[in-house]
Formats: sequence, C-alpha cells, structure tokens
Amino acid sequence: MKLEEIVGQLFILGFKGKSIAGNNPIVSDIKKRNLGGVILFDRLLANKENQNNIESPAQVKQLCKSLQNASSSPLLIAIDQEGGMVKRLKSETGFPETESAGELGNHDDPTRTAIHAAATAKTLNTLGINYNLAPVVDLNIFPDNPVIGKINRSFSADPECVIRHAAIWVTEHKKQNILTCLKHFPGHGSSQTDSHLGFTDISKSWQEAELIPFQKLIHQDPKKPIDSVMLGHLYHGGLDTQYPTSLSKAVVGGLLRGQLGFQGVVITDDLQMKAITDKYGLEESVCIALAAGVDMIIVGNNLEYDSGFLERTIPEVLRAVKEKRISEDHIYAAWQRISHMKAQLRIES
Repeated sequence: MKLEEIVGQLFILGFKGKSIAGNNPIVSDIKKRNLGGVILFDRLLANKENQNNIESPAQVKQLCKSLQNASSSPLLIAIDQEGGMVKRLKSETGFPETESAGELGNHDDPTRTAIHAAATAKTLNTLGINYNLAPVVDLNIFPDNPVIGKINRSFSADPECVIRHAAIWVTEHKKQNILTCLKHFPGHGSSQTDSHLGFTDISKSWQEAELIPFQKLIHQDPKKPIDSVMLGHLYHGGLDTQYPTSLSKAVVGGLLRGQLGFQGVVITDDLQMKAITDKYGLEESVCIALAAGVDMIIVGNNLEYDSGFLERTIPEVLRAVKEKRISEDHIYAAWQRISHMKAQLRIES
C-alpha cells in the first residue's frame, strides 16, 4: 500500500447527510483517499441543523451498509453513545433510552450496568456501527465540571467504581463485536472549563489518581486488551509546557505508552474543538499530533464543516514525513495498530 493510502487510514471524519447517494464528498474520501473511518452525529452544529446523519433505525442501518460497501477494507463507523445526555441515538428518533454513567455509578449495581451496556452494544451491532467512543473513565473530581460532572458522564469520583463499571461496559461491547475507547486521557474530570469551547488548563486541578482507571483497565485482562484510548484536549504544564495533551509527545510516548504501557490505538478527541483551533491550524495540529505518536485523528466536521479536509491534509502529512517532522516508521506503526484493531471486527456486507 502506498504511503498516502496508509495516511488516509489514520483519520475518522464526520460528514453531511442521512445517505451517501449522489456526490457526497465522504464517498471520495473513502474510495480515493482510503479513509479509515467515519463518525455519525445526530445534529450538524456548524449549520445549526437539528438533523444530520441520524433519522431512524432503518435509515441509520442503510447508511452504515452503504458506507461499508463503499470501502475496500473494513471501515470504522464510530459514534458517541455513552447514554444519558451524551448520545447520538435518541429515543425521539426511535432508539432505546439508556442511563448515564453517573446514574449507573450511583446505583453501583453491576447487573444494571451490564443490562444498559449490553442494550447499547446490541443496538449498535444491529445498525452496523462498530466503534463506540466510550466509556468515559474520567473521575468526577469537580462535580460542577461543565463537560463531565455536571452532565453525569463520569461513573464516580472513586477510581475503583469507575474501573468496575467501565470494565463491564467494555466486556458487553466486545460480546456484540463493538470496539470501545477509554476517554479522556490523562483525565478530564477535574477540569473546570469545556475544551469544546476553548483552552482548558488542568495544571493545578489534575490529580495523579486520574490515571488509575486507565492504568488498571489497560492491564486488567491481557487476553482482551483495551482497543483504544482517546486523548483529551487538556493543558497541563507539569506534563508538557508547550502542547496540550492531545498533541504532546511527553503525554503520548512518555506517559501513556511508556509509564502505563498501553499498546493499542491512541486517538485524539475531535481536533475541531476550540481548545485546538484557537491556537493551531487544523492541518498543523494533525502534523503535531502524528509527530507526538498519535495513531488516529478525529475531525468531526460538525463544529465546522470542511468537506475538503482530507484531500488537503494528506499532502501536508506527506510533506511533513519527507521533511522528517513526522517519522515514517510511526505512520506504518500506527497503521498496523489500526489494522490490528479492525481485524477484530466481523464486517457484514
């Protein structure tokens, strides 16, 4: 496979529309640029539209089938389906209701969590969605956190409770052939601002205990390793004085790969969040992330819509490789990790 085709595999992109009929640009990205994955959203925030990729169960199932058929290799079809307030598949469009992580953690009933996790995973499996960007394993350290605690995305402030319920979530998804993602490394639970909206500094609020769920889940079952870990767009001066955690070699290579020993896919949160775009250009942040050791990059095309992103960015990445700003060996290693993760999936056409 050519290097430019491998680079295409390192991205998950959002797109417009309930179908990919006609000249939807995402088809060109899949067929011509070997796109690694897509992400589905219920709304298109960039255009203030209340409907985007999700209208009904039958429509989503057909969309996923069309997307998968457009790809010559297994396509990741990702979604944020945590339950509670953070879900793209909502009851008003015909999907089952599930409790939030906060509610499940408060009950602290493993059976209840297993039932909700299994229901979520079964729904995704039926639709053809194969990658749930969950569970959240952030500790609920600051309950008024606008993006975690306040909207019940954390199971608990207790690491052991978080580990207990997140492990059940991962297990139930594996049973349904759904990949999962621990987020948001190195811990978003103590933050006091929202990285969707701007710079988020956790230098003073972050606690080392926030690493415990990641560390223990990574090593809990060597026979069933964690598929992926998502990096938060967080600034911690004690970890990296220059870059936020999602663009930091010290965090990716030193902390996550080195200290915690994670061998799976490292993925960014959406690079269109203001915590990144307020300071870096999109193509620039992609190159910095890959140079830092990130394997896969999400560009949601939701906060802003940019149909030409991948066509414009692949040449920028290739130029950075040629100029030795990004290691070519890392590009191949990232592709191998992504391919290994995809190999676990049983794709039905």
